[in-house]
Amino acid sequence: MRGAVIIRSHFRLRPVLAGIWGALMVMAMPQSASPGRAETMSSALARAYAGNPDLNQQRAGVRATDENLPRASAAWRPTANANAQFGYNYLDFMTKGGAESGVPSTGQRTNSRQRAGTDPGTFDLKITENLFNGDRTLNGVRQAESNIFGARETLRNTEQNVLQNAATAYMNVLRDTAILDLRKNNIIVLQEQLRQTVDRFTVGEVTRTDVAQAESSLASARSDYFTAQANLQTSIADYRQVIGVEPTRLEPARAIDSLLPHMLGVAVQLALAEHPEVQAALHAVDAAALQAKLVEGELYPTVNLVGSVQQNTILNGFPGERLFNAAIVGQLTIPIYEGGEVYARTRQAKETLGQARLQADLQRDTVRAAVVSTWGQLDTARAVIQSSMASVKSNEIALDSIRQEAEVGQRTTFDILFQQQQLLNARVVLVTAQRDRVVASYAVMAAIGRLSAANLNLSVVQYDPTIHFDQIKDKWIGLRTPDGR
Repeated sequence: MRGAVIIRSHFRLRPVLAGIWGALMVMAMPQSASPGRAETMSSALARAYAGNPDLNQQRAGVRATDENLPRASAAWRPTANANAQFGYNYLDFMTKGGAESGVPSTGQRTNSRQRAGTDPGTFDLKITENLFNGDRTLNGVRQAESNIFGARETLRNTEQNVLQNAATAYMNVLRDTAILDLRKNNIIVLQEQLRQTVDRFTVGEVTRTDVAQAESSLASARSDYFTAQANLQTSIADYRQVIGVEPTRLEPARAIDSLLPHMLGVAVQLALAEHPEVQAALHAVDAAALQAKLVEGELYPTVNLVGSVQQNTILNGFPGERLFNAAIVGQLTIPIYEGGEVYARTRQAKETLGQARLQADLQRDTVRAAVVSTWGQLDTARAVIQSSMASVKSNEIALDSIRQEAEVGQRTTFDILFQQQQLLNARVVLVTAQRDRVVASYAVMAAIGRLSAANLNLSVVQYDPTIHFDQIKDKWIGLRTPDGR
């Protein structure tokens, strides 16, 4: 009787470990921050938002894309080129007298020769301003803006993916830690079960088969423990990769159901209207349409206004001969035939536009499917939690009854071991379902397109891509980036 009570108390050492989030905590890691400070889901997501390399490189990519606007706008601005040439010129000039020189003959031939070294120099400045180029500049600026807006949506999608991965990594560590504790507790229980079985075998109450069954269960439990330990190490590595630090004591986490729509239909409508991948695809359609106009603009005339100034200090090598020339002219270039290359690129751009439109339709379907799928996962996790809680309770009652029946010889050791395994499995399923519910709620939020630091109210300085855009959009000159590089 005393042995049975010991088994029961050991196995109930953490009966709510899988059912109550307060018990899901991670042991302090030596590489982590201060051991007395616990990590919450919000603080972990804030770390990922501020320091995740994938998110930061995407932000840098958006800043690089911003520079396409001043590049496109440059065609509206004048271009200036200066050329200078200086050197040394040696002149040996000779004229001959007589009829050949055009001078009336006097019967004598006279020669004239001049030798001199000069320092010739030329300088010219040319300024060109485009007046019309088939609206290529206008369409180029609009295309640059569309690409910038698309890059921002890609950044928003990257932010969603990073936050979702961080939440998943957080919950994986919680889940695997709880499962590891369950496996460890199971080993303690089975060790006690084996000890009691051996004692009963010694006095002849059970057979060698019962001992072998207890030993086999203990060996399997140890194997499961080592597997759970490896799974936890993998989850810790993933946590470090996404969030940037080793996990310390993790606080309980809750699902974000309150931020989600109450109906699937509403969620789908929001996703089709707001998801960054859909928005990025629409901006890609705009950019493709403008590309077709850009290419077609090459078939239109080009009108430039050209002003030039030229100064020659020594003209044709003659000392004292100087030239100053200033001109302003209009240039008209009319393309007549380019071998069909421009026409081919125009047709190609129109086909690319059609492809972009189909891609946008495909993206809508993909987003719709993701919303329906993640919504179903969330509903499933909720249902599994309810059924698992009932399963855990039923298995606990069954285990207590089997132990009592075993004390009077109505049950075998195998029955006890089997029921203990059933209870363990039910608790593992419950832990997994609780993890799945939280992860699925973040997945639904991401599928809708609203998983962001702002909507989660994270304590971070939110990155605003428009700040860099406003700093460089009207820049005419300068090599340094706004941050001084």
